Amino acid sequence: MVSQGSSPSLLEALSSDFLACKICLEQLRAPKTLPCLHTYCQDCLAQLAEGGHLRCPECRETVPVPPAGVAAFKTNFFVNGLLDLVRARAGGDLRAGKPACALCPLMGGAGTGGPATARCLDCADDLCQACADGHRCTRQTHTHRVVDLVGYRAGWYDEEARERQAAQCPQHPGEALRFLCQPCSQLLCRECRLDPHLDHPCLPLAEAVRARRPGLEELLAGVDSNLAELEAARMTEKEALARLREQAARVGMQVEEVAEGVLRALLAQKQEVLGQLRAHVEAAEEAARERLEELEGREQVARAAAAFARRVLSLGREAEILSLEGAIAQRLRQLQGCPWMPGPSPRLLPQLEFHPGLLDKNCRLLGLSFEEQPQKDGGQEGAGSQGGDETSSQREDGAKSERHGGIQPQSRDGAQTPKEDRAKTPQEDGAQTPKEGRAQTPLEDEGAQTPRGGRSNKKRKFKGRLKSVSREPSPVPGLNLEGSGLLPRPIFSCSFPTRMPGDKRSPRITGLCPFGPREILVADEQNRALKRFSLNGDYKGAVPVPEGCSPCSVAALQGAVAFSAGARLYLISPDGEVQWRRALSLSQASHAVAAMPSGDRVAVSVSGHVEVYNMEGSLATRFIPGGKANRGLRALVFLTTSPQGNFVGSDWQQNSVVVCDGLGQVIGEYRGPGLHGCQPGSVSVDKKGYIFLTLREVNKVVILDPKGSLLGDFLTAYHGLEKPRVTTMVDGRHLVVSLSNGTIHVFRVRSPDS
Repeated sequence: MVSQGSSPSLLEALSSDFLACKICLEQLRAPKTLPCLHTYCQDCLAQLAEGGHLRCPECRETVPVPPAGVAAFKTNFFVNGLLDLVRARAGGDLRAGKPACALCPLMGGAGTGGPATARCLDCADDLCQACADGHRCTRQTHTHRVVDLVGYRAGWYDEEARERQAAQCPQHPGEALRFLCQPCSQLLCRECRLDPHLDHPCLPLAEAVRARRPGLEELLAGVDSNLAELEAARMTEKEALARLREQAARVGMQVEEVAEGVLRALLAQKQEVLGQLRAHVEAAEEAARERLEELEGREQVARAAAAFARRVLSLGREAEILSLEGAIAQRLRQLQGCPWMPGPSPRLLPQLEFHPGLLDKNCRLLGLSFEEQPQKDGGQEGAGSQGGDETSSQREDGAKSERHGGIQPQSRDGAQTPKEDRAKTPQEDGAQTPKEGRAQTPLEDEGAQTPRGGRSNKKRKFKGRLKSVSREPSPVPGLNLEGSGLLPRPIFSCSFPTRMPGDKRSPRITGLCPFGPREILVADEQNRALKRFSLNGDYKGAVPVPEGCSPCSVAALQGAVAFSAGARLYLISPDGEVQWRRALSLSQASHAVAAMPSGDRVAVSVSGHVEVYNMEGSLATRFIPGGKANRGLRALVFLTTSPQGNFVGSDWQQNSVVVCDGLGQVIGEYRGPGLHGCQPGSVSVDKKGYIFLTLREVNKVVILDPKGSLLGDFLTAYHGLEKPRVTTMVDGRHLVVSLSNGTIHVFRVRSPDS
């Protein structure tokens, strides 16, 4: 690239793509220049013209087409001159290897003339040695510059040839352009000068250039100054973006640390409460056992005495009854006088107490505040430095609060609240909460009701930490999708293994795809099988694969199944009959396969680009995400399609998730901190275009919007994920996730509006 303020060399103009049309990518033919100074072939512009207008393919500026058509656009004589020079350097008899003399046939010589060894820069003719010597000796041509042809073809005399080159009149072949008509601003040859422009004031080209060059140079200097300002603004914008990304990464780490701290404290409280519950139940059971033993003993004694008295009364004679009457009466009175209950039994039933904010959707334990970045120019430097100091102090205070296990609230102006007021909540000060009229809970007013005995300081500390978090909504512009419930949510459906009785090895699932209504097709590379399962886990059989094939990625089409194995792409019928196979590039270890929404084409990733085949096996299209400029810079390991017809791929070379349309135009790309430094894994898309990305190293499935922006976590280890491998979407409503151990989890994707 030419640096600003320097003049481009002729060699750079000839060796670069300056002489290539950006539409047909060929050398310019009949070059026409648009008002935006972009040059294209006349025929190419004619194809773009529509409705009296055309849009520049490079700057997208709309240009009106002259009434006479695209031929009326200005002819680029500068490009024509360079093209003439290029053609002259590349001319000659290619079959003989040497160009022929241009003067020998004119002097009566036979054939096409002898081999040329020199070239006249003024006449633009190739000459043999004899004609070159004669050319230097004639009165009319002795001032012409005759140079060695080998040096000319090597480019040694390009600058000199350009100085002696004359632009040809397009209306009078053979006539050079010599004049400029001032009223018409049109270049003229001698014939044009004598015909319609005879009465117009005209200037020779050299004099006209001397008159108009200062004005153009002044305009160019103004544009150069604008370019300097634009470059400075661009650098400032890049620096601001870099600072934003750095701060976002830092805040993301802080969010992770704080969230993990809260979860650890909550889990610790869980273990503590469960321990208290177990201790209470064990103590109650021990006391109950002791009371039961005492009651059972008393009951046994009373039953024995009552049974003896009944036998005496029913079977004894009068003398026997009267002889035992005193002892029986004394024993029965003794039993009646003894207390039957050993003491009041405790009736303390456990009740769970929890902070109401745990179930309150408006309770925000985490939030964001936004500060304007400090400006570097003018009188705002002091304000920017002051803001930076304030931000740094807030970071230090925030770090201290994190070390103490809490989150310090901030006032609206960003000032830190004093430590002595930190434990005091808006409810205790009498301030109204955002949710007006909400009943005050026992945990919010410790003075009104004391906690039940046995509470540890750790639990009270966590209660105070929850209370210290501000309930006021975060001043984030727009909606917080994750907090407001506008994201799809997972609902666990079922889980089932994929190992069948006939499998010789543990399954290794490398591909999943929907197969019919409420069915999936599983590619088990380890057992060389394509297995069918229902969403409930019922085994439906297998699709036969060719002998020796280990299916890697799989996609279901209309009445056919496509899968990749090694460096080949197969299309088979549901009965296993091979319809066609195609060889793929060996530079990629595995090839991702995805079915198009129409079901009649299959896409496969091959060495950083995407190839699309129809049902007959013909290549329908091929593109690189981002265009040819990204050739060799992509490595799509996972690929899927959306119902909207877009492609979504996991790029391991750029460590990003890329979304592009059917022509390869990138719609969005995400490579932010939400990947946690992991390589992006399998991707799936639901019916609304939400993207579900697997992060195997951190046991997560995150969700992105249709343009590739991260929205939040969808599945984590708490949902039973352990090294997730591949995913697929069935009917746009069920996300199927396979784990490394061969187990499959099925989740129903619940949309926000359902």
